[in-house]
Parts: sequence; structure tokens; C-alpha cells
Amino acid sequence: MPLNVKALAATASLFWGVAVLLVAVAHAIWPGYGSAFLDLMASIYPGYRPAASAGSVATGTLYALVDGAIGGAIFGWLYNVFSCKRT
Repeated sequence: MPLNVKALAATASLFWGVAVLLVAVAHAIWPGYGSAFLDLMASIYPGYRPAASAGSVATGTLYALVDGAIGGAIFGWLYNVFSCKRT
């Protein structure tokens, strides 16, 4: 049974975007929370710097939304390619 690639991309996008948003907001409220995670995201997303500002939170969230959509679409496409070859 093939996956709906668009639905999986949207789901992964929202899941990853909300995860990064929650960690970034928690970091803004409690400095030091999620610092290692946000430093990792800064090393992956060009131009993103973990800081306790609304712009930084928005930038990280937007990067995560796009990244999640691309990752979900690739995963769904690969799943469909390999599952169709088995049947």
C-alpha cells in the first residue's frame, strides 16, 4: 500500500517544526534549556543562531518546517519506490 507523499511531508513538517519551536521557546524562557539541541540546529541551518529572541525562534521554526517537509517527502517517495518493487 503506497504512502501519500504529500500527507507525510506535511505531517513531518509540522512535527519537526513544532518540536524546534517548543525547544526554542523553552530556551527563551529558561536560558540553557535545549542549548545542545539548538547548537546542533545552528550547525545544520545556515544563518540560524540560538538566541532568546522572537526572530531567532521564527527562523529556526521556518527552517525546521522546510526541513521536515523535504525529509518527509523523501522518506515517503523512497518507501513507495521500494514497496512497489516488492509487490
